Amino acid sequence: MKASKILVAASLCAAMAIPACGSDDDPSPDPTPGTGVINVELVRNVAEANANVALAAYNDSVTSAQALKAALETFQTDRTQANLDAAKVAWLAAREPYGQTEVYRFRLSPIDSTNYMDEDGPEGEINAWPLGEALIDYVAPIDPAGTDFTADTLDVTSHETGVNFPSENIISSTVDINADLLSNTATAEDERDVIAGYHAIEFLLWGQDLNQDGTATDGTNREESTPGNILDSGGHRPLADFLAEADGGTDAFADRRFDYLIVAVDKLIADLTAVRDGWTEGAAYRTAFLDIPDEAAARQRLTEILTGMGTLSEGELGGERMQIALASNSQEDEHSCFSDNTHRDIVLNAEGVRNSFYGDYAGYDSTLDGADNETGSAVDGYGLDEYLRAVGLGEQADALVAALDVTQTAYNGIDALARQGKPVDVQIQNASGDDAAAMRDTIVALNAQSIVIAEIATALGLGEVVDPEASACDTANPTVECP
Repeated sequence: MKASKILVAASLCAAMAIPACGSDDDPSPDPTPGTGVINVELVRNVAEANANVALAAYNDSVTSAQALKAALETFQTDRTQANLDAAKVAWLAAREPYGQTEVYRFRLSPIDSTNYMDEDGPEGEINAWPLGEALIDYVAPIDPAGTDFTADTLDVTSHETGVNFPSENIISSTVDINADLLSNTATAEDERDVIAGYHAIEFLLWGQDLNQDGTATDGTNREESTPGNILDSGGHRPLADFLAEADGGTDAFADRRFDYLIVAVDKLIADLTAVRDGWTEGAAYRTAFLDIPDEAAARQRLTEILTGMGTLSEGELGGERMQIALASNSQEDEHSCFSDNTHRDIVLNAEGVRNSFYGDYAGYDSTLDGADNETGSAVDGYGLDEYLRAVGLGEQADALVAALDVTQTAYNGIDALARQGKPVDVQIQNASGDDAAAMRDTIVALNAQSIVIAEIATALGLGEVVDPEASACDTANPTVECP
């Protein structure tokens, strides 16, 4: 899901010599001296750390996606349950760094724009959801009386694939499976035709999650693929789906599933690489982002950084990614609904906001035990927390530290419950029940931290940084269904 509005960085566009790209005709007034003075040199330090964290996290996203491809190729060569499980583990690990990058959206950075003017970036082909799974492969029959797998969630209202849906899908058709085909994603107004990115690969590995008990793990290491652990709590696509006659199986579409997986992961790697490269030394975007010659440019950079933090917190994460699923008990609307990995999506997105505030990136967790072990790209930079204290806004810095800590405690509760055997699709079954308490607390905490982020922007004399159009959800009331 994508917010409908992104702050246009006028000074960034000017630095890149892009015509008709935003406007700064109505700049915000200067704050009172001594209570938020813009210090250009210190803002440069904040921006440098922000760019370094982005580069590190996207670089790890590329590396882990390449590891996913290697696992898929191994599975294609040797089609065993162990290799299917290894591919699933590689997918879960690949989500760990990427989830921390979502804070770089909503500001026309390389994830959302290719020319830093239009919202034409690759995000929709990398991480868009809900998936149009019925357009990709077989699904469970529509249940008109159910909460999930209804016509509203499985019908594809519009697509540009050339497939005669619903009598056939991409896998069962003869359409060529290539990158151009997968680029026909999210063309429908309801975005139910998404067929590319992480979640297309997830669906093909796990299939639909049709169980209701949510048995997940013993809470120690999610990598271990044994009965009762995380790989068994999501979908249960059988190994037989990947076994053609030459492999001792009978599935006529097994090879097409592998064709789809390899095309999808190659496209994912290419899209992630393009985004990462926008943050590398000498790249046009990074160069312009770090070009802060005066106070106006400094204000713009702070606005962009705070917009990513504020809009992700309240509208996108609290609303679109959490409250829609919680308030309506919709498994289809939880982010990683096939693998039951939504608890990690929530944790990692929220951690991305912390990364931007502190100017740090610890790395990511490739062993899936809850601790970051891939630390080769770690960044320890100059954060907004340090900046705010340096310019006389220590009270506001303390307020956001406290708000972020409340949010962290809440989302750690979601993570812990999932590791104990109750993934998000179980936690949301009763929005007012005990199992949903951590979900409710996290949504409310994200709302509260977005308010503090907006107050910091006001104290710095900046404009709006929490996009009111990012979600229609009332995140102060998490059990209320979103319009």
